[in-house]
Amino acid sequence: MASSTGIPDQNPETLLGRGEEEPLLGRPGDVKQEDGKPLWANLWIGTGVVAQAGIWILAAIVWGAIFSHPLIFFSAHPLLNSAGLLLATQAALILQPTHTPDQKRHGTYIHAVLHLLSVASLLAGLIVIERNKLGHGGNLQSPHAILGLVTYILFLLQALVGFTQYFTPKLYGGVENAKKVYKYHRASGYVILTAGLATVAAATQTTYNQTILGIQLWAVIVAGVITLAGLLPRVKKQKLGL
Repeated sequence: MASSTGIPDQNPETLLGRGEEEPLLGRPGDVKQEDGKPLWANLWIGTGVVAQAGIWILAAIVWGAIFSHPLIFFSAHPLLNSAGLLLATQAALILQPTHTPDQKRHGTYIHAVLHLLSVASLLAGLIVIERNKLGHGGNLQSPHAILGLVTYILFLLQALVGFTQYFTPKLYGGVENAKKVYKYHRASGYVILTAGLATVAAATQTTYNQTILGIQLWAVIVAGVITLAGLLPRVKKQKLGL
């Protein structure tokens, strides 16, 4: 429809740059699941391929270091934790580009399954380290241990809130009230994933890594930055209430 000036009318949200399809970086529609495209394509469209490179590099760094040494009971701790972060990243990537009701519904189901596997992997990693401490002693003395515990708790709470707000909205007083929590759930998810990456970086300063594994801090930081550089630009402004 054209205005009296002959200039086509535009959606105010488009003029403000707040359409649901506009990512933090780029133009509206740059990171949008196309009709007819499989959900799995969301894992690498746009800057998703950058995020994939970063998180897989991080996993390769950790797994390579672990498997290049004799495996012990403790070996499962970094393997499970890195797998948990890998799955959490996939969970975010697969949901970000969805924009139609059907895409969002299907994306949310896969997002929930991936996060369930992620949390299960992380909790298994926590059990391993706690069981290892029982045999060798130790407590929350290092920055890695403290940050790790906080991150475990945050991941668990994030999964609990995400599941209940979508599948049991009555707990929030109804669907509309549950929807009001969505933007906080999304924003906190990126913060928690960043905390998880920081925990891996802190692990490079532990005695076990410095004396046996030899994973370099700079390598973990670079991999983490690459992951976030691919993940964060795909964030939809409107979904965060911006």
